[in-house]
Amino acid sequence: MKKILLTLVAVLGLHLGAQAEEGYPWDTFPTSRLTDMASLQNGARLFVNYCVSCHSAAYMRYNRMRDIGLTEDQIKKNLLFATDKVGDTMKTSLDPKQAKEWFGAQPPDLSVITRSRSELGKGSGADYVYTYLRTFYRDDARPTGWNNLVFPDVAMPHALWELQGQRRAHFEEVKDPHEPDRTERRFTGFEQVTPGKQTALEYDESVADLVAFMQWMSEPAQATRTRVGVWVLIFLALLTVIVWRLNAAYWREVT
Repeated sequence: MKKILLTLVAVLGLHLGAQAEEGYPWDTFPTSRLTDMASLQNGARLFVNYCVSCHSAAYMRYNRMRDIGLTEDQIKKNLLFATDKVGDTMKTSLDPKQAKEWFGAQPPDLSVITRSRSELGKGSGADYVYTYLRTFYRDDARPTGWNNLVFPDVAMPHALWELQGQRRAHFEEVKDPHEPDRTERRFTGFEQVTPGKQTALEYDESVADLVAFMQWMSEPAQATRTRVGVWVLIFLALLTVIVWRLNAAYWREVT
């Protein structure tokens, strides 16, 4: 029985290791953006302007963005569409039937996308989205004209292409080291076809801001919870010292 369990563990480990090696590697999301209010506010603007037209965030209300330093007046003037109210959830106006007809599937809700896309051996959900939004390229074989390195044959078009510009990906055929008769397609680099409104560095920073907002949106109370948790741990540490000294004093009198 023990041998069977060890064999199962070994097989599972190999399987997970193989999964971790598959696909395009994820870049590391700059987590410092999560505490930068200017980044979060810029990310909120990008999310409303480029994402809400197709995706909803049904668990997030517009007025919750007061937590990242925006006033209700700023939210109303800069982040709301004509029919939305500041207390509404972030819903898309895209009809689900039209979405399925155009893209083959209804675009997913993005409320907790950065928490749901983490993968063992590759990184967090924020790493995934950060890499995903930076690896679109032109592909005339796809219905939308776009493809993605992280999500091959993706149905979603490149929503931020005006900022990044249009790129083509170059690949080469290389022999599989384990199976000489088999070849695999390996990515070698991007070629900029048309420039975007932003430089490559500016675009990466914009995507980082957008992902930071999406990460914050997945758990708006995270910063408060972390701050309270620190104070709780400090209190427990002090209480432990006090109880320890009281216990020592009590037993000293008894003995």
